[in-house]
Order: sequence, then C-alpha cells, then structure tokens
Amino acid sequence: MAKIPAISTKRLQIDKANARVMAAVAGASFLLIFSLVASKALLSQRSYQGRIIKAKETAVKQLKINVDSSQKLVTAYAAFVNTPQNLIGGNPSGTGDRDGDNAKIVLDALPSKYDFPALASSLEKILTNPNYKIQSILGTDDEVNQQNSGTKQSTAAVPMPFEISVSGNYNAMQSLVGTLENSIRPIQVQKVSFTAIPGGINAQIDAQTFYQPEKTLTITKKVIK
Repeated sequence: MAKIPAISTKRLQIDKANARVMAAVAGASFLLIFSLVASKALLSQRSYQGRIIKAKETAVKQLKINVDSSQKLVTAYAAFVNTPQNLIGGNPSGTGDRDGDNAKIVLDALPSKYDFPALASSLEKILTNPNYKIQSILGTDDEVNQQNSGTKQSTAAVPMPFEISVSGNYNAMQSLVGTLENSIRPIQVQKVSFTAIPGGINAQIDAQTFYQPEKTLTITKKVIK
C-alpha cells in the first residue's frame, strides 16, 4: 500500500494562523456592523428625544403665554362689565329694555347660536307701535343645520336672513328703517319695497342680522414621530 504523506508541522501552523486570522476578521466585522447599527439607533433615539424636548419646551412657553393672557382677560372683562352705565346708556343692574351689564348687551346683540324664534320676538318687540301693523315675519329656523355644518368652529359672524312685512300710515313708514335701528342686534337692510294699500302703505323689507359662533377650547394631543 502507498504511504499517506505526513502533514508537516509548518503547514499545520500556517493553517492555524489562517484560522485565527479569519476568526479575528469575522469578529472585527461583527463588532463593526454591530457598532454601526447601534450608533444609528442611538442617533435616531437622540433625534427623537430632541424633538420631544423641543415640543415640550414650545408647549410650556405657550402655556405661560396663555396663563398671562388669561389673567389680563379676567382683568379686562371685569373692567368691561363693572361699569356704572352700560354701552347703550342703561343700568347694569336693572331689568329694563336697555338695562343689563355690558356682557349681556353684547350677547344679546350678537348671540352665539342661530335662533330665529328669538330674532322674531325681538322684531315684534321693536315694532310694537300703534302706527305699525305686522303682516308677517319670515325666515328659516335653521339652528340644527347651522350646528351640524361646522360653523361653530369659526369665529366669523354668520348671516341670518329674514323678511318682514309691515303696514302703516305714510309718516310711520318714513321712520320704519329708523325704528329697526333701535334693535340691539345689528340689522343690515338689503331691499325695501313699498306698496300702496287702502289707508296707508305696506313695506316689504329684506334684511339680515348675524350671530357669531362661540369660541370653544379644544385640548388636542400631538404624536411626535
């Protein structure tokens, strides 16, 4: 039989050295890849924490501004309400037509809801005069639709159109628009039509008043990514 050549000691040493080198390279590669992945994760976490800190600092700054503003608002509101005479010359603590504090006057002038029945009652009140005869007060009781339409998210004044038909003598019709101006609510007359009737004149007025949706405070949450 042929003899198997013996592996020299030098060759064994070379193989062992190669194995150690490969192991060292593999270990170094693993450590390098691990370090890169860990560094990326740490940098990402650091950036995320930085965004959170910045958002918190912004929120704290805004809260401080809000607290200062609320204190100023309370002071301004007290000065606005606690006056010896209201904006229209009435008694703040009285119960007459022109009485009530300024806050009540403003809310009566520009209510926060679309309330047509209240508007109709107000028009009837200011037109209660022997010289006038109310024929009709027309409009749309649209409160539910207005609430569902999302207008309450806006602070802009919203028109409330209406039509009134009033009859009376010639002198009464001359002062009709001025009588409407006695309303505490702002009334914008858009069209006036006069028609002669037996014993007087009938006036058809197309006009609109307004309401201003109340401002609501909504606390929201923000996700930091």
